[in-house]
Amino acid sequence: MSELTVGAGKFKRLLDYLQQIGLDAPAVASRTNLSHARIALMDDEDRLPALQYARLYKAAVAAMETLGQPIPWGAGVGSEAFDLMCRCVISARTLREALCLAERYDRQLYPLVGYRLELVENAGEGSARMRYRVRIAENESVLAPSHWDRSGFQATVARASGLLVWSAFCGWLTGQPLEVAEVCVAAPDIGAAYRDRLAGVFRCPIHFDAPESTLAFPREGLDRRIVQTPESLDDFLEGSVYHLIAVDQRPASTSAAIKSLVTLDLPHGLPSFAAVARSLHMSESSLRRRLQRENTSYQALKDEIRCEVAIERLIYEDAKVADLAEYLGYTEPSSFVRSFKNWTGQTPRNYKERMRSLGTSS
Repeated sequence: MSELTVGAGKFKRLLDYLQQIGLDAPAVASRTNLSHARIALMDDEDRLPALQYARLYKAAVAAMETLGQPIPWGAGVGSEAFDLMCRCVISARTLREALCLAERYDRQLYPLVGYRLELVENAGEGSARMRYRVRIAENESVLAPSHWDRSGFQATVARASGLLVWSAFCGWLTGQPLEVAEVCVAAPDIGAAYRDRLAGVFRCPIHFDAPESTLAFPREGLDRRIVQTPESLDDFLEGSVYHLIAVDQRPASTSAAIKSLVTLDLPHGLPSFAAVARSLHMSESSLRRRLQRENTSYQALKDEIRCEVAIERLIYEDAKVADLAEYLGYTEPSSFVRSFKNWTGQTPRNYKERMRSLGTSS
């Protein structure tokens, strides 16, 4: 396995967008211990931890919410409205119940948040659709000023990114990727790069300039059980953008569900494979086959969790190597150091120093 990263260009684009809409980008960056000036000097292709980008995005959304307009991008992920919607649906037993709760929530909040999900079932054809609507300002708005380089693409990005978030969120809830059969976007195609990215995630036909924005999938998927809990939801919401990046780069929702469960149990020791299978309402053989289809294993997922936790604690909690090794279940600090170098290509000390060089306090 390797560390989950994103290019520095993604950080720069987000910070530039904040400046375009009149927010204090350096101040937002500093809230996540990043220096706007140092990020600006990096090459766009330099890799940084996706966990740091998730924190920056969450801080950016908090700043955007002060402008008094709903967040149209990505179904409002990272916003207070998205947080409350997730807390509303986590009590559901099946995906159908979760989507029905989300539909009721959005129906009430649509005048305020500007987006709405609807579930449409076709029993005769054995299919279902999620219909996603988002209100887009016809003229210049605070969140999409005319001088922004993507101002002409806002409808496409807002609607397609909303569908991406809902597909990923459904997969996270059930521990199984949503088997999307067709995607329709009620907005123009904005180029091969964006179209290819959507195709790489959805892996199905995508139609632009459609009458409405929808995801089509087998109706039987609505009967899938919700395997997440209020506790694992807290972890998801803390780094929701990180989890969505993980789905984008490594589309394996069963793996994501396992990682959520194991992360919760980590302070008490790593759970057995049998315990994880019971939590997911699956037999051990079924779970093992599913992980094989996702080209991973329980051991690999445990290593990913250890890597993510180690990075988080090194950067934001200034944890000591010996304490990290013990917390992550290593008998010797040297074993942890070797593992960390395999994950990131650097020792914990060198990694921490590199990340600090990008911070406001360095």
